[in-house]
Amino acid sequence: MSKPRQLESPPALLVLEDGRAFYGRAFGAVGETFGEAVFTTGMSGYQETLTDPSYYRQVVVATAPHIGNTGWNDEDGESSRIWVAGYVVRDAARIPSNWRSRRDLDHELRAQGIVGMCDVDTRALTRHIRERGAMRVGLSSTETSASALLERVMAQPSMVGAHLADEVSTTQPYVVRPEGEPLFRVVAVDLGIKSMTPVRMAERGLEVHVVPSTISFGDIEATNPDGVFFSNGPGDPAAADQQVELLQSILAADIPYFGICFGNQLFGRALGFGTFKLGYGHRGINQPVMDLTTRKVEVTAHNHGFAVAAAPGQRHQTPYGIAEVSHICLNDQVVEGLQLTNPAGKLRGFSVQYHPEAAAGPHDASYLFDRFVDLMEGA
Repeated sequence: MSKPRQLESPPALLVLEDGRAFYGRAFGAVGETFGEAVFTTGMSGYQETLTDPSYYRQVVVATAPHIGNTGWNDEDGESSRIWVAGYVVRDAARIPSNWRSRRDLDHELRAQGIVGMCDVDTRALTRHIRERGAMRVGLSSTETSASALLERVMAQPSMVGAHLADEVSTTQPYVVRPEGEPLFRVVAVDLGIKSMTPVRMAERGLEVHVVPSTISFGDIEATNPDGVFFSNGPGDPAAADQQVELLQSILAADIPYFGICFGNQLFGRALGFGTFKLGYGHRGINQPVMDLTTRKVEVTAHNHGFAVAAAPGQRHQTPYGIAEVSHICLNDQVVEGLQLTNPAGKLRGFSVQYHPEAAAGPHDASYLFDRFVDLMEGA
């Protein structure tokens, strides 16, 4: 039997922008990469995490100690490629064990040129990010000098002010056909959409037209949609002015709206709220959220580093109706959802800050797709 790859791999170095350095061994491609250091608490679903476009330009730290157990298959990817800038784990599985596995995680990272790192004290790294906040980071298996790598880290752009949705969006529209008889036509604006999202809509009889992030309102109107959906995606919502203006046109035309994650932040901006960067974000598949409209608590899948600045319980008058907070995170009271109603209390649009498509993650929030269907029926 050959020796485990991580024992043969060269040393690797991770340096945060505040100068803190961590050491380990190369995992995946040998090389150098930069991004924003973030951690995710999911104990499973690493393939879905790595292929989520929302992680573009981020170096992801897995808090679960053992990663790669189930290898890599050809079915669970949430897009056609790995989007993370880098991947940091404690113990990389030496031999995957799953009947669906086609190759190991290390092989897939190398094949896609993703620089990773294993044998790292990820508990210490996570605690440092929690205390100091998300920050720029460099990861290298070719550089041995922490000071030299730090200089290159400091030359990298910040996530604040970054407009990234156009870089991960589809360039050509495509259609996901409904299962059974079509009920409604939905335009889904791809800001970094996960492939399972239109599938969840198609399961409910929706014909989903996935379109580029740069689409015009005229082109959306030409599709004659029953509803419009804004997806998850990377970057700072404060930099997405074009998409905010597009959403305001949609709301002014009284088209039913549903958004998730980045789509929630843009909904907030379109309604007149501000956004802000969280200290270390919400990332994982075990976040408790209360739906204030039903008072039910659901365990949800998160991936966001920004949030909407709004106060639960306050009703905000907008040109499109009355906006208010519909969901909050029970860990820290961060806004996790918004809703827009007309003066008579009828729902016109809503959004959540998490992932109801549950890939990977719990299925507590799948009812939100049914709520979208109900919204279009009511319209």
